[in-house]
Amino acid sequence: MSVTQEAKIRQVTENTVVVGVDIASEMHWARAFDWRGLELGKTLSFASNAEGYSQLREWCGEIMRQSEKSQVLVGMEPTGHYWITLAAELKEQGIKLVLVNPMHVKRTKELDDNHPSKSDRKDPKTIAKLVLEGRYLVPYIPEGLYAELRVCMNCRWRVVKALTATENQIQRWLKIYFPEHGVVFGSFTGAGSMALLHQAPLPEDLVKMGPDGINEIWRKLKLRAVGRKRAELAFETAKSSVGCTEGSEAARMELRILLEDYDAKQRQYEEIMAKVEELCAQIPEVQQLLEIKGLGIVSIAGILAETGDLRRFDSPRQIQKLAGLAITENSSGKHQGKTGISHRGRKRLRAILFRVSLALVKSNPEFRVIHRYYTTRKDNPLKKKQSIIAVSCKLLRVFHVIATKGCSYDGQKMLDDIRRNQPMKAAA
Repeated sequence: MSVTQEAKIRQVTENTVVVGVDIASEMHWARAFDWRGLELGKTLSFASNAEGYSQLREWCGEIMRQSEKSQVLVGMEPTGHYWITLAAELKEQGIKLVLVNPMHVKRTKELDDNHPSKSDRKDPKTIAKLVLEGRYLVPYIPEGLYAELRVCMNCRWRVVKALTATENQIQRWLKIYFPEHGVVFGSFTGAGSMALLHQAPLPEDLVKMGPDGINEIWRKLKLRAVGRKRAELAFETAKSSVGCTEGSEAARMELRILLEDYDAKQRQYEEIMAKVEELCAQIPEVQQLLEIKGLGIVSIAGILAETGDLRRFDSPRQIQKLAGLAITENSSGKHQGKTGISHRGRKRLRAILFRVSLALVKSNPEFRVIHRYYTTRKDNPLKKKQSIIAVSCKLLRVFHVIATKGCSYDGQKMLDDIRRNQPMKAAA
């Protein structure tokens, strides 16, 4: 639910203790203030462990008793991953937590002393003052299926990154020791290619084995896509290879290690995707979303992992803002600046939406019509990249409607809902 700054300010009453916490890797610092900004109690430093969290609870309780307050509001910066365990502890204790933008802290810390210094004692006060002014966000911490899905998709992202790095290293190895490998195989990841790389990686190994030996490797593995002709091609190509021959023993060891890494990451990827599919099967709107041509399970899971339960949003514009796709303007007086997107929000969600939208305008007829309309309309035609951003926003609206209303995807209805439908049909 969207809350205005005025509503946030009103949430801090005479009975509220506002606690600003400066997060660090091991020791956190906290300071408490009343609704007027007057400090309550002494500064507390506490460790990021069970004992430290117990100290924070006791410290807050003592301040509430001394000042006769009835509620606590804790504000902090989302510093790396160090704030997550404290946030979970506060949630379990029923204490409301809000987050302030680190850039806001950086820009306002000079207001008290007109000095750009940064310290563990100064930052908690700045954070608390921002909370008092309503300049904060209420964090969304996924629960249940969505917590599982976010962790899975984060794991997938890391595994894909590592897998890509390993693939690039194997490609480098081939360019050095067997640059003609691509003549025999289109890709080294094919079953026939991988079989040879595991058992006869260097050209000299293939020459030594001969066409019969090469074909025998494939026959033992019962591979049908490769046969005698491919074995002869591999043999002839290996005989004329210009690959490096020095350091061959170490080269075999290097490739063996790379292939072990590659195989391990492939197994991890398959395990992760099996879990992702299991989780998505339990989310009602996923089946309806899969009916949209051009959308796959990875794209849908990636978006839902970043947004969480779509039903928690009152409007698609809130999801758009979360993704950093909110429109910004830079105008003053007679100067009319260019508009753009805020880039404030979840960077990975924005990247996923952009890639998915690129695929949709190529494979989905309705989204292709929308893209063509945006780029060819007479009034304010968009550039291609701007149009992809607009398509991303449209996709978010489709996701939100399907999730909140439980309806199926209707491409024609989506087109009819857009203004100036007749020019769009003409553009199609």
